Amino acid sequence: MAELANCSRCDAVFVKGLRDICQSCYKEEEAAFEMVYSFLRVRKNREATLQEVVEATGVDQMLILKFVKQKRLRTSQFPQLSYPCAKCGEPIVHGELCDKCTKELKDDLERFEKNKSLEQKSEQNEPGRTYYLFDKS
Repeated sequence: MAELANCSRCDAVFVKGLRDICQSCYKEEEAAFEMVYSFLRVRKNREATLQEVVEATGVDQMLILKFVKQKRLRTSQFPQLSYPCAKCGEPIVHGELCDKCTKELKDDLERFEKNKSLEQKSEQNEPGRTYYLFDKS
């Protein structure tokens, strides 16, 4: 069943399908994508940074980042199109976190799991604390 929603860009009411934006905003995004992609297809522009693409095309940086995250613009073809790590802001070309932050997160999780298992073992080794209640009546 079709669902009414507000466009996340222009706040217009539309029938929500596969996208979270209305048809007119979608057409604008597609025109912006074509502009960015045609700029990057030129051999001399393939090494352009994100800021250079923004300046040359006039397309908003967040929209270009959206294209990169959707993998419509592949960083294997355009290696300078990076976006910031969600934690530290380091430029990355895939995922949400850089390698350093990913390793840090994994180490923290391993440390947490180790501490958790040690606590469980120590609780099992302690003699059980049982409270007895005697009814004298």
